Amino acid sequence: MSNIQFQTNKKPKAAYYTLGCKLNFAETSAIGRALQEKGIERVSGSETPDICVINTCSVTETADKKGRQLIRRLVARHPQATVVVTGCYAQLKPREVAAIEGVDIVLGSNEKLRAAEYVERWLSERHNIMEVTPPLDITIFRPSCERGERTRYFLKVQDGCDYFCTYCTIPYARGRSRSGRIADLTEQARRAAAEGGREIVITGVNIGDFGRDTGEAFLDLLKALDDVEGIERYRISSIEPNLITDKALRWIAEESRAFMPHFHIPLQSGSDAVLRLMNRRYDTTLFRHRIETIVSLMPDAFIGIDIIAGARGETEEEWQRSLDFTASLPVSRCHVFPYSERPGTKALGIDHIVSQEEKHRRVAMLTSLSESKLAGFHRRFEGATRPVLWENSADGRLMHGHTDNYIRVEAPLREELLNRVTPARLLQADASDPETMKAQAL
Repeated sequence: MSNIQFQTNKKPKAAYYTLGCKLNFAETSAIGRALQEKGIERVSGSETPDICVINTCSVTETADKKGRQLIRRLVARHPQATVVVTGCYAQLKPREVAAIEGVDIVLGSNEKLRAAEYVERWLSERHNIMEVTPPLDITIFRPSCERGERTRYFLKVQDGCDYFCTYCTIPYARGRSRSGRIADLTEQARRAAAEGGREIVITGVNIGDFGRDTGEAFLDLLKALDDVEGIERYRISSIEPNLITDKALRWIAEESRAFMPHFHIPLQSGSDAVLRLMNRRYDTTLFRHRIETIVSLMPDAFIGIDIIAGARGETEEEWQRSLDFTASLPVSRCHVFPYSERPGTKALGIDHIVSQEEKHRRVAMLTSLSESKLAGFHRRFEGATRPVLWENSADGRLMHGHTDNYIRVEAPLREELLNRVTPARLLQADASDPETMKAQAL
């Protein structure tokens, strides 16, 4: 593979910036690997990049704003750099992105993992590039299994979404649902193990939809991955409650070798009326059943949920139902999002708009509830011994990691334990960081 040529004699460097989901992080790492194969190394320390790659999110208007701010900040900081913007914001609003002064290349979701080719083309022609495939025309699954600077690998098994929830633009940003093949995905996991990987996070846009286009099944994928030697841990990223079946949960609890007791399941609202307005494919009865099934099979499991505050149609009565339902669930943490108006979504036609002030109040109440649940979950394990995969920290004095059930822990650095799974005694929550527990590596 030929190297990309720059006009200077120095070795070219690239800097990478990611906003949004774990899938974005995986894909940014894949872009970095492709550029590295063309002779572009990652910047380190205070080095000045020749290329800035910005992988954006667009799940809310705030995400769009953060994307614009980051782009402008990097253009100002590195005016001579080639600036590549990709991701969901670039897919949904390519002309808006291209109009930002200093942006050289704008790539949609279908073009993202071919960023190295477009960089090569831009350096040859020096003409701005904007390549974005319409979402309904995105049919190719582009694989990714990357680590980047993390200990954990992120294996992309699925992309796109066919659900079209009324508040969501992701089907327009990511295209139709499509999957990899089990044989190819397990081979990627084997390569990760050969590179020293110990943990893989299974990622995608709607991973429970895996195989609907290929005739394969999500549970069969899990079983095949579980057989890959060398990988000690798997985690399933966000999965819809109607797509993680009781059968799969029982297999994870009773037969799996390496799948961790850790789940992230989006609720979005604890009101059945609001769930119907959102066009979600479950109700609170099914959701509670899934959560209680996990707890009955894996009592120590970490369960995170997503919930939106202040959606259109969420009257005071439905909000109170949602809050009460969420409070009653035996979950470990809530990821809280204020409802954000997204252009082109059907939610804009729903009556009853919640004011910004009321959204902020509801977010604050849900955030307080989440903090209480996480603190209670941590207290349950004070003094317990759990296995931890250790990673280095930036300060070089501490190491951190996660237990099997996704408690973030911190301990004095021991170099010989990095990238190893070893037992640790959990002590207490860190007063300065309530999301982390102090631990003693054993």
